[in-house]
Amino acid sequence: MKGQTYVILAIVFVIIVAVFAIMNVAPVEVDYLFWSGESPLILVILFSVLMGGIITAAVGAVKMYQLKREIKKLKSENIELNNKLEEHGLNLEEIETDKNQTENTN
Repeated sequence: MKGQTYVILAIVFVIIVAVFAIMNVAPVEVDYLFWSGESPLILVILFSVLMGGIITAAVGAVKMYQLKREIKKLKSENIELNNKLEEHGLNLEEIETDKNQTENTN
């Protein structure tokens, strides 16, 4: 359901931007880094929204990659620690069960 909400909000946002862009079609002067030129305002608006989306997606992809790498590292550490516990004759599930029983008696 959460994913559908984001899709619906994205569609509403796209419609609002499209209507706003269509209402503004007059040519405007745009100053680029090293030159200036005249472009229809609709193209300036749509290009700006597109670039904002691309930049946001790139930053999100980098963050997601970092989080996936962290999860992978933590999972391998968890497996390693569980193996060490088993080497010493301990079982994590038994420790948790004992802990819960001790908390329930208090």
